[in-house]
Amino acid sequence: MTAINASRTAHRKVLYGGDYNPEQWPRDVWEEDHAAFDLAGIDTVTLAVFDWGLISRGEDDYDFTVLDAVVERVAESGRQFVMATATGALPPWLAHRHPEVNRTDFDGRRHVYGQRHNACPNSPVFRRLSARLAGKIAERYAGHPQLAAWHIGNEYGGACYCENCAAAFRTWLRERYRNLDRLNEAWNATFWSHTFTDWAEIVPPNALSEHWRGQNHTAFQGITIDYLRFMSDSMLQNFVDEKAAIREHDPSTPATTNFMGMYRPIDYHRWAKHLDFASWDNYPPTDRSEARMAFTHDLMRGLKGGDPFWVMEQTPTITASRDINPVKRPGVLRLWSWQSVAHGADAVLYFQMRQSRGACEKYHGAVLDHAGRTDTRAFREVAELGADFARVGEAVLGARTPARTALLFDWDSWWASEITDGLNRTVSYPQVVLGYHRALWEAGVQLDVLPVDAPLDGYDVVVAPLLHMIKGDTAQRLRAVTERGGSVVSTFHSGRVDQDTNAFLTDVPGPLASLFGVRVEETDSLPGDVVNRISLAGAGPEQTVTATSVFEILVAEGAEIVGTYGDDFYAGRAAVTRRRFPAGGSAWYVGTLLDPDGIAAVLRTVLADHELIGPYAAEPELEFAVRSHGETRTAFLLNHADTPVTVAAHAPGIDLLSGRVVAAGEQLTLAPKDVVVLQETSAVPGSSGTDSANQAIPRSSNSRCSGDS
Repeated sequence: MTAINASRTAHRKVLYGGDYNPEQWPRDVWEEDHAAFDLAGIDTVTLAVFDWGLISRGEDDYDFTVLDAVVERVAESGRQFVMATATGALPPWLAHRHPEVNRTDFDGRRHVYGQRHNACPNSPVFRRLSARLAGKIAERYAGHPQLAAWHIGNEYGGACYCENCAAAFRTWLRERYRNLDRLNEAWNATFWSHTFTDWAEIVPPNALSEHWRGQNHTAFQGITIDYLRFMSDSMLQNFVDEKAAIREHDPSTPATTNFMGMYRPIDYHRWAKHLDFASWDNYPPTDRSEARMAFTHDLMRGLKGGDPFWVMEQTPTITASRDINPVKRPGVLRLWSWQSVAHGADAVLYFQMRQSRGACEKYHGAVLDHAGRTDTRAFREVAELGADFARVGEAVLGARTPARTALLFDWDSWWASEITDGLNRTVSYPQVVLGYHRALWEAGVQLDVLPVDAPLDGYDVVVAPLLHMIKGDTAQRLRAVTERGGSVVSTFHSGRVDQDTNAFLTDVPGPLASLFGVRVEETDSLPGDVVNRISLAGAGPEQTVTATSVFEILVAEGAEIVGTYGDDFYAGRAAVTRRRFPAGGSAWYVGTLLDPDGIAAVLRTVLADHELIGPYAAEPELEFAVRSHGETRTAFLLNHADTPVTVAAHAPGIDLLSGRVVAAGEQLTLAPKDVVVLQETSAVPGSSGTDSANQAIPRSSNSRCSGDS
């Protein structure tokens, strides 16, 4: 049974709740909590994420008294629970009895006990005891009627460089390369006399070995990227160990772990097949991160082939981990939560349900503050959103995004481009990708974010910014898109290295050159404040935009020039090219870091060729997203602006939040931070907005959020 089926059959609505830690408070507080949860429409809580030290005081000492009571009280309330394996942080007894479970950092320092993310993933003791704990918990709670899912570990991340990791790394390398000749070839080991003659000679790349000026500066990119891959795989093995222990007692309840969006240390594409459903923690860096969040939702959805995902954590108010922690403005919680549903979330959960008394997250936002009040703005907004989800019910559960545009995202290209000397270190792979995504998002495109090895058959447009590393048959599959009439867009720094991070012994962009019909003659890297004018003549109306940082001087070899440089010694030379294909497809190569207007000009030209621009593309802060289930389409209109916006409805339908019947072309006015969830219909009965239509989805009263039961 999948997670999505579980949510459809058990609650028939978007799951709503979050991390709950009642073991931190007296039991009379539990009663207050559940009364408040009833007011807010909370139906799901996550338990025991950091309870290792509570459950176990020794290797064979387990006490479930408190957790049993928590589960019993949750079940009495009718709520379901997500049960964690309690392995998100080590307990003190384990670290002190077995010091080798503590991590060794990049600078070679063995840590003592403290914080979290504090376990060496290759410690045999940690692997054995974490899996045993997961198995004990599964044995106790498997089959519970209110169990919704398993939550394994918590926010996996970081790295270790200890002797256990060094030994495991050498084993990992043996499995990858089979022999030292192949390894030496992959790492170009004849450079600087690095030829290895014994596996034991290999040590982790860190500040004491191959690195200088930090983790992105390495003398040998090959060993460094392999260690990044290895460490991601090591933590994956921890997940797999615990999941296997669960499966000994529970063969079917879905299991996940909470990812962290664009998180550099872990290649989530390598993990995806091991999760039953994807979930992630949504903590955007600023209060104007709506485009970035849209991208990350799509990235998470793409991990499982377009299946719905869960938002496992978000804050109702503030975070506590940053130097400045602004509160979410009125309406933002509702808007951002509905945005996640619009992009495929079937669960919206919080960290945390009640604020902790002490430690570093005591001021982190929560559904209930330290006083447990239910008459605050924050609680009212939480409750209003709960009423929204109850009103909409199962209308969008399991629905998918009907995307014909794909954006490729690749951890290997991210790592390789940012640990490589000789390019422009001020250029950030995620920022380049986000720049192209934002242009697609503002154009209202329905979009999938995919790994480079994903099937591309169903896409008319494929955008692959900064595709630095070319692996497998990626070049051939991109060419196939254009040969059947689709379009491909890529950028500077693409097609530079193979899977070992070695340069192709051919003209840049290597295996992509014939696809784009272009050759990079030189690459100029300059500070970000140096601007070059770009004249675009083949991307919509002729216009001049700007570019910074990277300036590839292109030679067209089968492509047409659609953009030229205006300054420096390469003024008049090609900056942007397009190669046309007989079936109507095209391959665009952008050799510089265009400004947002330039990226939008290129992408909107491509999208227009395939009739993929959304109906509200003239309103850049009005987000348009679609989920479809069979013949049913639900469109989401989300106003991220601080001012009202009025648009003509793109289709007839019923707004599931208000019950309003909408005709195609009818004027819709969305207040600032407002949301419309339009279930499209081919013909709208009662177009005058009859009472019966409005009563079909009754509006809720907010009076019950005043704190009175």
